[in-house]
This record gives sequence, C-alpha cells and structure tokens, in this order.
Amino acid sequence: MQSPEASTAVSPTQIQLTLLAIADEVVGTLAHLVAYVGALALFAILALAALGQLPELRGDDPADKPGWSTGDRSHPAFALSRIDSSEKTASYTILRHPEGGRKDVMRWASAADQPLAELEIYREGGEFDVARPVAMDLAIQMGLGAATSLEQAGLIETKFGPVALFRPIGTDKGTPACLGYLKRNEEPALQISGFSCQGDTLPARRAAIACTLNRLTLLTSGNEPKLAELFARAELKRRACDLAGSPDWLLGAANAQLRGAL
Repeated sequence: MQSPEASTAVSPTQIQLTLLAIADEVVGTLAHLVAYVGALALFAILALAALGQLPELRGDDPADKPGWSTGDRSHPAFALSRIDSSEKTASYTILRHPEGGRKDVMRWASAADQPLAELEIYREGGEFDVARPVAMDLAIQMGLGAATSLEQAGLIETKFGPVALFRPIGTDKGTPACLGYLKRNEEPALQISGFSCQGDTLPARRAAIACTLNRLTLLTSGNEPKLAELFARAELKRRACDLAGSPDWLLGAANAQLRGAL
C-alpha cells in the first residue's frame, strides 16, 4: 500500500516535459509577437514613405505651391523722380515669394480708373523659372491674357541700356497700341518690365516708356550692393525726357535702335 506522499510525487520526466511545453509556448508566443511587431514596423515605414512623397506630389500641381503674397511690412525700394510737382503719385505694391523673389509694382490709371501704365521691378529668387516664356507674363501684365501672342516693336535706349518693346500681333498700324517692355539683367538677377498706353502716337508712347525708365531711381538696396552699383552706373547715363518723341525713330525689329534724342 502506497503512502500519500508517494501518490502525489511527480517524476523528473514529467517536470521536464512540463517545462519544455511551457518553453515551446513562450517561444511560440514570442515568435508571433515579433512577427506582429515587424508587420507594424513595416506598415509604419511604408506609411512614412508615402507621407514623405506627398509634398513632392503636391508640388507638381502649381495650385498647391506657395505663391506670391503682399509684403505689407516691406518698404518701397524704388521711386520715379517727378517731372513737376502736380504729377500724381502712382499706387505702389510689394509682392514677396517664399523662395526669395520680390516684385515692386507701380501702377497708373486714368481719370476713368482705366489702366494707363505699369512698371514692375522683379528681383528674382529661387522661384524664377528660366523655361517660362517671358512674353506670357508680359501679356498678363498688359491685361491681354497668357495666350495672347506678342511681337517685337523695336528697341528704345534708356539709362539701363537697350530695352525691347512688344505689342499684340495684328495691331492696326494706324492705331498706336499699348506697348509692353522688358529688360533683364543677369548680375544682379533683375527684371524690369511693364507697359504704357500714354501718348497719342507710337513715337510718343515709346518716349513715355523711355522717360519712365530714365526716371526710375533706387531708394534702398538693402543688402544688395550689386543692385546699388547697377543703379549708380545707370544714373550716369540718364537722359532728359522728351514726351513728344522723335518722329525719325526706326520701327523695324531688325533696325530698332532709336536715333532721336529723348
């Protein structure tokens, strides 16, 4: 007859089998846990990679790119010297781009509030697109729409050097159209553009643009010494205004250098 102690005794073999079963269960649980955590990590990596691509994908859409905004706290950097004290002051708008560009825009309007002239000084930043047709932006400035085709209308001589003139293709030769103009400078990176409807004749309108550019002065260059140097050198070449215009100016694009004095 077995004693109570003998009936409840557990053999070493049973203990080993129990421990092995527990170990197998723990190992299996850990394996499932590692697989689960690994799957979560993989999903997290894929999610982060996808999120990292979203800004780039959005950047392909121009509507999602940060654009120009009004620089309310910026101060005017340019001005036009007045011909007489009765001359009206133009509206002055400053636009800034997150990538460093700045546009100083002066506008004039008639008594009926119709656009009469515009002058824009664009200091280029990282947003400047060399592949974008300059005529497209000029047509927009002139209120013609980006799809409007422009043709060259000669050159005028200014203190900044020769400036190209443009007008809409198909303009009636007997009716002087508003003229657009464009002058680019590489160093410093600067673009001067705009349009003018001032003057009753084509020579008068060409003279009005030349006079506007010759009167353009720099108020402050900020931290741009090359900009100050550009205007200092240009000032030495400034010429007096002749708003009537010279009647012997050449109008052909091939021989557009002006012979008459401004």
